[in-house]
Amino acid sequence: MGRELTIQLVKKGARVAMADIHEHTMRETAEAAGKEKVSMHVLDISDRAAVEKLPQEVIAHHGVVDGVINNAGIIQPFVDVVELEYPVIERVFNINFYGTLYMTKAFLPKLLERPVAHIANVSSMGGFIPFPGQAIYSASKAAVKIFTEGLYSELKETNVGVTVIHPGAINTNIMTNSGVGTPASAKAAEENSSYKTLPADEAAAIMIKAIEKTKFRVTVGSDAGMLDIFYRISPKRAIDMIVKKMGGMKQ
Repeated sequence: MGRELTIQLVKKGARVAMADIHEHTMRETAEAAGKEKVSMHVLDISDRAAVEKLPQEVIAHHGVVDGVINNAGIIQPFVDVVELEYPVIERVFNINFYGTLYMTKAFLPKLLERPVAHIANVSSMGGFIPFPGQAIYSASKAAVKIFTEGLYSELKETNVGVTVIHPGAINTNIMTNSGVGTPASAKAAEENSSYKTLPADEAAAIMIKAIEKTKFRVTVGSDAGMLDIFYRISPKRAIDMIVKKMGGMKQ
C-alpha cells in the first residue's frame, strides 16, 4: 500500500519521504516512483526516539512537510487472545497504535506551521468490527480510529485536516510483513466471499482522493462499506455473521 501511495502521490507532483523498517522495499519503490522525487528513511516507527528525529531529517531533504499518511501496520497470528503471548500483543500495539501516535506527535508542530496540511491515519474495517483470531489487531486499529477522530475534534479550527481511513481486504503484503501465515479457513472465506480483495492501486487512489477532499472518514472496498452499514444497524448480528463465515480462523 505504501508503494502505491508513493507512486500516485509523485505522479500528482508531490515529493514523498518514505519511512519503513525495510530499506530494500523502499529502494524498489524509489525506482518505481522516481528517485529524484522521494527520500528514504529507515525507521522502526515503534521507536519513539527514532521517530522524533524524523521531522528534521525530512525537512533537511524536502524543505517542508505538508502531510503525513500513517499507513504502517501489522496483523497478529490468527489465534485467540487466550493463546496469544504478551510480546506479540505488545508488538501489534507498538506498531499499529503507538507508531501512529509517535508519528503524529512528531510531525504535528511542523504541520501547524503550514498554510494547509493534513494527517491521514489508516485504521481498518477491523477498527470498527472485530474478526475471529484478530481481537488484538482490531483493538489496536480501534484505538487508531478514536485517536484520529479525537485529533479531528482538536484540529478542526486549524489549518490541519484529519482523515481516518478504514480499508477492507486489500491485496498487499501485510501477512508477509507481519510474519503471519494465511490460515486455510481464511483462504476459504476469501474464496467464497462476494467481496474480493481490492487491488492496492485502486485502494491508494481512494485514500488520496479522500485526503484531497479533506474527508473526515472513508471506507475502502465494498466489504468495508457493507460491514460498516451492517455493524451500525446490528453489531451483534454483524459479528455473529463474521464468526459463522470465517469458521473460527486459526493458524
